[in-house]
Amino acid sequence: MQDKKQHLIDTALRLFYHHGIHAVGINHILSESGVAKKTLYHHFASKEALILATLAQRHRSFMAWLRHQVQDKRGQQGVSALFTALGCWFSGQELALGPFRGCFFINTHGEFDASHSDILSACRAHKKEVETAIAAMLSAAEQPLAPAIAMLMEGAIVKATLGQPQAAAEHALQSALILLDRGQ
Repeated sequence: MQDKKQHLIDTALRLFYHHGIHAVGINHILSESGVAKKTLYHHFASKEALILATLAQRHRSFMAWLRHQVQDKRGQQGVSALFTALGCWFSGQELALGPFRGCFFINTHGEFDASHSDILSACRAHKKEVETAIAAMLSAAEQPLAPAIAMLMEGAIVKATLGQPQAAAEHALQSALILLDRGQ
């Protein structure tokens, strides 16, 4: 049973990320996954519960990828590794994250209003943990710059969806390095 649950999450995440959550109905997920409706509702009480499961899955995979990219790197070296990895993701070279379609959390947040507070909270919690991971690779003196570096990262992700993905990562990296230079 657990394999079918994971298969549903994986299928839904792929479809939601590629097409958008509101564009993908339960029947599309069932058709793509080959899982029966009864099995889906055995594991997930609603589409919202499935969305939350996909957000949790993407959060785990993204954070594992991010931590791996900056592992044992500090300060400018860590920031350089971060934005270099983002450039690779934007260009479709990061198999762990799949084809680039922007940020799943930004995309999801944009599809929902305040009445879906659990979904919005999951998106915000992800962004907070990304910022915390950035802060962890900075020295104590540099840590106040973590929100600005995270914002440059988010801006690069959004700009990459609009074209010139490598330039988006490179420009954000140069800005982040300037911030670090001035912060010391």
